[in-house]
Amino acid sequence: MKRRDFLACAAAAAGVLAAPHVRAAVPLAVRLGYSGIGADNRPFAQGNSWATTHALGLVEEEFKGDPDVAFEWYFFRGAGPAVNEALANRQLDFYSQGDLPSVVGRASGIRSKLLLVGGTRRPVYLAVPAGSDITGIPQLKGRKIALQLGTNNHLSVATVLSEHGLKWSDVTIVNLDNASANAALASRQVDGAFGDVSFLRLQEQGLVKVAYNSNSDTPTAARVGSTFVTEEFEQKYPEVTQRIVKAFTRGAEWSSREENRDALIALWAKSGTPESVLRSDLDGVDLKIRHSPLLDGFTHELYRRKAAQAKEFGLIRREIDIDDWLEPKYLDVAIRDLGLEGLWTPFDKNGKPDA
Repeated sequence: MKRRDFLACAAAAAGVLAAPHVRAAVPLAVRLGYSGIGADNRPFAQGNSWATTHALGLVEEEFKGDPDVAFEWYFFRGAGPAVNEALANRQLDFYSQGDLPSVVGRASGIRSKLLLVGGTRRPVYLAVPAGSDITGIPQLKGRKIALQLGTNNHLSVATVLSEHGLKWSDVTIVNLDNASANAALASRQVDGAFGDVSFLRLQEQGLVKVAYNSNSDTPTAARVGSTFVTEEFEQKYPEVTQRIVKAFTRGAEWSSREENRDALIALWAKSGTPESVLRSDLDGVDLKIRHSPLLDGFTHELYRRKAAQAKEFGLIRREIDIDDWLEPKYLDVAIRDLGLEGLWTPFDKNGKPDA
């Protein structure tokens, strides 16, 4: 079976939708995977600079003069765990993934390098059925709550509960993906659900109310998603890796410019997420902070803390060397070559500007 036919079969089996416009076979076809997919299986994403880079075609633009390199984009309905499965089967070269699934993958033996952050300080939302008496986290004790385990919401929710005096055992967690959680909320089969911006759309429709946003009082629950490359690809194609990082850095820059806010929202709406929802999610958000690609002290500490939590919860069995995992040299070169020094503020491990 040819490599491309094999990938198509594997993608279908893993619940993957390949983006259109995949070129014919060339000497190097770079495979990029995203841990999510748009509404109605649209091959677009939203909420981070990876989504921007893909939608603007910045990777293809970087290689427009090199016909010997082509790109295949895959979007995974099974989110981070499905990406890890594809990585274990050596079906991806670059990928975007949230913090917990990437930690689990690393601990499971997936060899990769974390190249740059795609989106950071993303909040966790708690939605409850319309008319519910739940107005905050303390009222979740003894309630049935939906959450997709194994995603980057998992550890963030554990932090949120702890910060409000609740243990994991104080709530009954029902493992549901986003679509199933939305349906369970609407039919009142659960008392609440933790998740992402999809709840804002349901709130607009009057089906739920958003009772909590972690950015309002629990910044330590921040979620982060980053761009990774397999060590095999990076060692074999360092120059290609550098150029791809440059393209993603351009995507981070474009996403960080306040003058692009409206265009950014319109671009992300290709995912099928309404512009009103995206605008609400970004309301009051500093785009330069949300889309900073820097592997700074805050990023190091966030991944260190997530790895420690994962081990504490028994999600991984061994410790992870964060310093060995994060590889800033490609981003440093890209920032220098693009003249972007000083655009993004580095933060220390406590989330404060690093002098």
